[in-house]
Amino acid sequence: MKGIGAIIIGDEITRGKREDKHFRKLVELLAERGLVLDWALYIGDDRERLTETLKRTLASEDIVFSFGGIGNTPDDHTRQAAAAAADVELKLHPDAEREIKARFAELKFELTDLQLAMGNFPVGSRIIPNPFNRIPGFSLGQHHFVPGFPQMAWPMVEWVLDSYYSGRFHAKPSDEAAILVWKGSEGALISLMRRVEIDFPGVKVFSLPFLGSNEVQRHIELGVRGEPQQVPAAMEAIRRSVAELGYSFDEK
Repeated sequence: MKGIGAIIIGDEITRGKREDKHFRKLVELLAERGLVLDWALYIGDDRERLTETLKRTLASEDIVFSFGGIGNTPDDHTRQAAAAAADVELKLHPDAEREIKARFAELKFELTDLQLAMGNFPVGSRIIPNPFNRIPGFSLGQHHFVPGFPQMAWPMVEWVLDSYYSGRFHAKPSDEAAILVWKGSEGALISLMRRVEIDFPGVKVFSLPFLGSNEVQRHIELGVRGEPQQVPAAMEAIRRSVAELGYSFDEK
């Protein structure tokens, strides 16, 4: 199955002037549909770096959601970078032209060439409808480019998921369970973790250490995620081995 990635663009994010909200929301939207995010990148407003990144991701089979940089201000480079990465021209998309003209007609505003240029997309693109203000995003292959504004971007991402990828929804059921191993040492648990993944190939073991605080003692959250049928037996094997190692634990 193809992986799913995210590219989150903007100097305001990489320089800490604004806090990114897209990562958490995308994870949530995917989880609602039984999907998971495999990777994420943050990139500033640098056309060359963005172009090189998109060359690499367009050459993969991954589904990618790109947030930001599709406007018409000097620091917006995404449309141009996507075209350069795909080695195609930017061209006014007829569906984008229709939507932009309709939006400005609704507002009774004069439409300038600069504003209409927001519909210049890489040749071969498909538009992504924008329910907030009708200024569309675009899809190029399995890459989907939406604005940086959450109130626009998130419903556009949902539209893409529901329009193109519904066949993938909940196609790979997954479950998760964990225990808290008090005063546990990851080094002492590595052999156990490896053995569980060998004995139960449908699950993946995870460990999340917590170094302790005034309120909670040091511990490791130790668990598995994967095929629902294998999770209970894998967890029982973990509990038994943790007890044999002499650690106390509680259910997560």
